Amino acid sequence: MCWYVYAIHSLTRNYTYIGLSSNVENRVDQHNRGKERTTKPYRPFALVWRERFNTRTEAREREKYLKSGSGKALLKEYLEGLTPCSVDLEKRK
Repeated sequence: MCWYVYAIHSLTRNYTYIGLSSNVENRVDQHNRGKERTTKPYRPFALVWRERFNTRTEAREREKYLKSGSGKALLKEYLEGLTPCSVDLEKRK
């Protein structure tokens, strides 16, 4: 089973959520349906970042990094380069 670290960005407010899942599409759908208390007020979302990992441990380490100051800065820089038409693209390498 593969694990993914993902970031979703609110289409109506300046809010980005970082999480991990083995099924990103299902997880983003849960966020958009308001099933998660943390993200419910910021709906709807677009998937803006996704990285694949072989183990949950590796994914969790990356998730923790992206939630740190350096990781947030990296994501902010990436998001500033996106155009409205490209919000569903996976992370650039």
